[in-house]
Amino acid sequence: MGTFRLMGVPVRLHFTFVLLLIFLLVSGFGTNQSGWNYAVYVIALFASVLLHELAHAWAGSHYGINTLEIVMFPIGGVSRMQRTAKPQEEFWIAASGPFVNLLIGFALFAYLYAERSIVALPQLVEPTNANLIERIAFGNLILAFFNFLPAFPMDGGRMLRAILSRFKSEDEATRIAAWAGRMLAISMGLYGLLSSHFMLVFVAFFVYLGAAQESAAALGRSLTSGIPVRAAMLTDYKTLDHGSTIRDAANLLLATSQQDFPIMHADQVLGLLHRNALLRAMASDGPDAYVAGFMDRDYTVLNPEMNLADVLPVMARSGSCALVMQDDKLVGLLTAENLSQFLLLRRFGMEPTIERG
Repeated sequence: MGTFRLMGVPVRLHFTFVLLLIFLLVSGFGTNQSGWNYAVYVIALFASVLLHELAHAWAGSHYGINTLEIVMFPIGGVSRMQRTAKPQEEFWIAASGPFVNLLIGFALFAYLYAERSIVALPQLVEPTNANLIERIAFGNLILAFFNFLPAFPMDGGRMLRAILSRFKSEDEATRIAAWAGRMLAISMGLYGLLSSHFMLVFVAFFVYLGAAQESAAALGRSLTSGIPVRAAMLTDYKTLDHGSTIRDAANLLLATSQQDFPIMHADQVLGLLHRNALLRAMASDGPDAYVAGFMDRDYTVLNPEMNLADVLPVMARSGSCALVMQDDKLVGLLTAENLSQFLLLRRFGMEPTIERG
């Protein structure tokens, strides 16, 4: 969906988040508040979640960890970091987000108290133009409370893992926090069904999904920690010359299982032709067009000695293929499919054979 940059960090709206915004806007009609008032309320909560995620990004930069992107989901945002944080780093990075929401909530309530215009808590159940600031403040406190819950994928789950990692292995600490997240999601979902609060069921679904994804990501890190990219890269691959046509690329696509093709000029890499770009070129310009006009020049480059665990978030962002290069020479490809197969074999106990170049 839509992407924009905020303070230098790419922010991407997941399609489910857009659906949630539409639902919130529609559900706001027919209440005692005006349309502009409700729009301000939704925008303020959206801004609060963004500030929450920017706090994570700022805390990460304090430890030298850049934020690759922020993805907005219905239950909040997810900051994708350049590398995995150490336990002490993870604790403070995770705590920074809900702390900002606490700060916003208490600051707004302090302002209302100073102005002597604060309303009673029961009056917030009925949204009106008069209690807009109170609802924004209370919404931030709810965001903080929800994120402090000690279960994945909430920040409290990351804080719990950071604490447990001082006494247990990271894998075991992750399993405990992920189990807590799944139990929380199941409890929320059952309560939502029994009480007919279907929005709670909706949130529970994403909490369960997030906990499962975090558990899978932790498993991936444990299976790749200390393993170089060289062990998982594809070494038997085909390349295309910069003067090749889309017809040549299509023939290779059919003749091999390869999906992405490096475009070469002698020993120099010029770009990377992805399968989707090949198909678009075939449809728009025909088979006689040159691959050089459709290749990706901003391709991802990895060193063969890089820790594979550090490469996982890079691969999640870059897509299906990255070029493995040493001294400006192409030595292999790392594809999403090959990486998945490597993780599967590692999970069943196969130790990689690592050849030095």
